[in-house]
Amino acid sequence: MTAPQNPGGGFSRPPGNNPRPPFSGPRRDGFRGKLPPRKEPEHRINNLIRSPQVRLVGDNVEVGIYSIQEAIRLSQEQGLDLVEISPNVDPPVCKIIDYNKFLYDKKKKEKEMKAKSKASEVKEIRFTPNTDDHDFDFKAKHAIEFLKEGNKVKAYVQFKGRSIQFQDRGQLLLLKFAERLAEAGILENMPKMEGRRMHAMFAPKGKKK
Repeated sequence: MTAPQNPGGGFSRPPGNNPRPPFSGPRRDGFRGKLPPRKEPEHRINNLIRSPQVRLVGDNVEVGIYSIQEAIRLSQEQGLDLVEISPNVDPPVCKIIDYNKFLYDKKKKEKEMKAKSKASEVKEIRFTPNTDDHDFDFKAKHAIEFLKEGNKVKAYVQFKGRSIQFQDRGQLLLLKFAERLAEAGILENMPKMEGRRMHAMFAPKGKKK
């Protein structure tokens, strides 16, 4: 059987054997033809240091300028790493140290600083003008615990309906609360009204206002 010819000459491609269409989208594995950018190391160490000369500092070397080859040799003799700690000077400053231990100590210090700088929370304690002694003592106990943990305490008296006429009672209650918290906290401001609330703020002892 003879293959069919095109009108213009030549032979037609049999059906079902059409060429694959050109690539027009991402592969199924997600590759789009671009590699992710390489992450730069936190510090250059050993043979990754590019400068031909470095300034060595530290207790385990004689401080001075060395060729990179000599500096690496000294670090190898001590079984340690040559670490570039100040790359933006000429020549860059390097130390001979245990790099893994250096990173561990650095991260530990950053974690401790972050924990110390963590902002304290503000805990709210709510009263009414008719709060009884039992409820007062219970809330004072919790407020003292909050202050000892380093948190601030915002105490307020909520006035509802006609109780707004007893603002003097609310002020006396908050001042009494300040006396109870005196060992753990400092009253930052005298009780004052905001809307239908009278409030006072307490800070842990030892913290500045």
